[in-house]
Amino acid sequence: MRAVTGSEIEPGDVVVIRNEGPAGGPGMREMLAVTAALVGEGLGEEVALLTDGRFSGATHGLMAGHVAPESVRGGPIGLVRDGERITFDVQGRRLDIDLSDEELAQRARAYRPPDRPYPGAALAKYAKLVGSASLGAVTR
Repeated sequence: MRAVTGSEIEPGDVVVIRNEGPAGGPGMREMLAVTAALVGEGLGEEVALLTDGRFSGATHGLMAGHVAPESVRGGPIGLVRDGERITFDVQGRRLDIDLSDEELAQRARAYRPPDRPYPGAALAKYAKLVGSASLGAVTR
């Protein structure tokens, strides 16, 4: 949000919001505030957003949410870095990062999820037990 309201986002950028999926959030937080801010900054049709969080029906523009596996569980959006090219192939239903398979594998081996302070034991337990968004984000 700071990058959007601080005019750091430019037309053609892909905004990546990670660690907001079922385990990372925990609970798949809503991304409407960021998408609304992009629209408010006049970037709604110029910027794409990619997240393991979720969108409501009010979101519009080029957005991909519920990305799985989520970043906190080693998913690819946790491996991308500022300035790297991300390609949305809407018809092919693909997202690609312009990196070699070897580079992605090396980053995946080095990846460590961020420490997340949970305000209580219930959320910590939920984050540990919740499954992928692609499988309904239910607990085991």
